[in-house]
Amino acid sequence: MTLTAGKLWGMRRMADANGLFKMTAVDQRPPIKGPIAAHHGTDEAPYEDVARFKAMLVEHLQSASSAMLLDPHYAVPVGLKHLSPTKGLIVTLEDSVFEDTGSGRYSATIDNWSVGKIKRMGGDAVKVLAWYRPDADPSINQHQKDWTKRIGDACAKYDIPFLFELLVYPLSSDAEQTQEYTEMNTKRSDDVLKSVEEFAHPDFGVDVFKLESPVAGKDIFEADGVQALFDEMGRLAGRPWVMLSAGAGKPEFKQVLEHAFSAGASGFLAGRAIWLDAFSAYPDWSAIENGLRGESASYMAEISSLADAKAKPWHTHAVFGSAGAGFAPANASFRTAYEGI
Repeated sequence: MTLTAGKLWGMRRMADANGLFKMTAVDQRPPIKGPIAAHHGTDEAPYEDVARFKAMLVEHLQSASSAMLLDPHYAVPVGLKHLSPTKGLIVTLEDSVFEDTGSGRYSATIDNWSVGKIKRMGGDAVKVLAWYRPDADPSINQHQKDWTKRIGDACAKYDIPFLFELLVYPLSSDAEQTQEYTEMNTKRSDDVLKSVEEFAHPDFGVDVFKLESPVAGKDIFEADGVQALFDEMGRLAGRPWVMLSAGAGKPEFKQVLEHAFSAGASGFLAGRAIWLDAFSAYPDWSAIENGLRGESASYMAEISSLADAKAKPWHTHAVFGSAGAGFAPANASFRTAYEGI
């Protein structure tokens, strides 16, 4: 993996001083909008409540985060003013609305949003979630790959890191059906691993993978051969990678991180495992705030300490420079022999 100047800077901005990613996701839309809308008995959640909760997440969780992931609809308008300039800023590109045909899902970019706009607003990285099943309709999978490649090309053009998230999902032939951004309890490890292998090809321009566990959270303590699956996932990724929580419980996600860090992961980019318990108190805003200050902050400290002890600094995967520019391996102080600037 080689990095240009802009990508190197963005990667450093996302990580802590030791090269570890301790990143908090505030970009969730359906997992936040859904419960709020259900409480109000409306089709759409009141904007003010969704935005208020996201602003609280930025205010109360940023101190323990190396970077925060914000969406342009809610979190950027209300949360950006609270975000410290010492923290990395990752911005979502993909729309939470997708087309599900039963034989596959089409992802799409948010209307009137782009990699260029994220760069111009001061974003340090572009985050994209792509639904992918290796056994989905081939034409749909080709659409997903073409869409991802265009984003990777744009990130290269604007010299900004491309943080890519993969999620497997149910086809109409599966017994388990869900439209939510939740982990499939019946997912197959091969679907996760084959997806990573596909998008690790350099044509897609992925700089950091945000990956789900190859084993469902409910099985993480009992399944056989779990560490070998994580080891293989890290080998296939072939670049810095972090874990997503996919709504897993706190004990389950911590165990996922144990396996991931042993396999070479450089940290986490998680949301619901950190703040969902606090959010369950909605619409009691005082209780939500107390939960974020208390249990959420404690859990964030716990998994951050685990990363400090066991995660692999991202820069051990990378070098800085370009062909013919005289680059040297990156290290903690980022001394390089790069002469192209």
